[in-house]
Amino acid sequence: MTHFPLDATPATALLAQLEDLRSTDADWRGGRCFALVYSAGEEHEALLRQAHQAYFSENGLNPMAFRSLRRMEGELVRMGADLLRGSPKTSGTVTSGGTESLLLAVLAYRNAGKNRLRRGEQPEIVVPASIHVAVEKAAHLFGVRLRVAPLAEDYRVDVAAMRALVNRRTVALMASAPQYPHGVVDPIEAIAAFAEERGLPLHVDACIGGFMLPFMEALGEPVPPWDFRVPGVTSVSADLHKYGFTSKGVSLLLWRDPSWLRHQFFVSTEWPGGIYASPTLAGTRPAGPIAAAWVCVQALGKRGYIDLMRETLVARDKLVVGLEAIDGVRLLCRPQGTLIAFATSDRRLDTYALADLLQAKGWHFDRNQQPASLHLTVMPVHVHTAEAFLQDVREAVAELRACPAVRNSGTAPMYGMMARLPARGLVRSAVMDAMVGMYGPEARDPMAADAGSQGWMDRAIQRFGGPLLTLWDRADALRERVGRRGRGR
Repeated sequence: MTHFPLDATPATALLAQLEDLRSTDADWRGGRCFALVYSAGEEHEALLRQAHQAYFSENGLNPMAFRSLRRMEGELVRMGADLLRGSPKTSGTVTSGGTESLLLAVLAYRNAGKNRLRRGEQPEIVVPASIHVAVEKAAHLFGVRLRVAPLAEDYRVDVAAMRALVNRRTVALMASAPQYPHGVVDPIEAIAAFAEERGLPLHVDACIGGFMLPFMEALGEPVPPWDFRVPGVTSVSADLHKYGFTSKGVSLLLWRDPSWLRHQFFVSTEWPGGIYASPTLAGTRPAGPIAAAWVCVQALGKRGYIDLMRETLVARDKLVVGLEAIDGVRLLCRPQGTLIAFATSDRRLDTYALADLLQAKGWHFDRNQQPASLHLTVMPVHVHTAEAFLQDVREAVAELRACPAVRNSGTAPMYGMMARLPARGLVRSAVMDAMVGMYGPEARDPMAADAGSQGWMDRAIQRFGGPLLTLWDRADALRERVGRRGRGR
């Protein structure tokens, strides 16, 4: 158990401890991390640190006390509106990240739409199955029901299915540019057209694409229309701390016109402490990220962003061509941005076992499910490491072929079992147990070998998963036999 320190610890010792703690983190500086951290190089990072440090103590809670922050936030919104083809009326706020931007979008649409509903009716938002999970979080927090449309074969949302889910309780539609799991852009023009027909607002989640797609388009890459150029797009979220290459965490939530802001803001006039107004979810707002983002955009400029995107596309194309050339590996779809999803193409080769082997070689990436695949967020630094990654994929595929038993070790059985379990409530309960373990009194490290990092999953699988999956597989086999008989007739 860690106790509150009695005496001061020397600064040199604390800084040394910090460096020691960082030694186990993902190696994003070395280009072995395909997620989480976006870097434009050491010189740019040093500039961001200086800007962040200059506003280390200021508080964005009160724009009257720190007028410089209000000015910087306003200019970031204007620059974002210009990039995303907004108009002079386009308005918005800086948030702490994509999750907060999406939370606020759902909150605003709920607030704006609830007057149209009958008493007791729950507001609904129609979304693709691939919409970012932060939208589900927002719906959970704000009492909104999500109506989820399936994806078409190309992993973009099925627009006809989305249209069929709209009803009198619908308060908004949402789509992605691009969606995160597979890296494709939803048919924004088609969705916006029927949103206008029905008099409904449409939010485009461009948290990862907002500072990616405009610079791809500038380089001549084919990019389908998705931003404020499309009539019917009411709001857009775009993260500066992703392909905007600034420090964590900064996102923009932009509205086509300022009338939507009153549905986002919170105002209290009766508190004894005075009148309180808040534009975002947070009260105290760190000033450092706002200052760093303001400096970042101007330090790079459009030409700098285009240069970074050019390098990123070179890395993406190397990876796409290289993965397509590996026997036993397939791309799920052609990326429309700089996100790649790939899986094994041979049923004897387990995708999650491939992930384990690559992770053991020091690579960090995300694991998708439904279908099982590996997700790569490609960045400029991967120009230098793409070939090393491809070589490790080749070696890992060869190892899987030579030793199929690898699929029964590491996290592959866990991911495979949990992805296939039909009882999703069981999966949720198991994950909740793991979260309690990480944040409870013991604060277990989920990756530590001695912390029972997989024990929570193992217990759930042993107790429920195996029997349930056996029954489910038997039911699948029975359905297949019945289907064959039917086709035989």
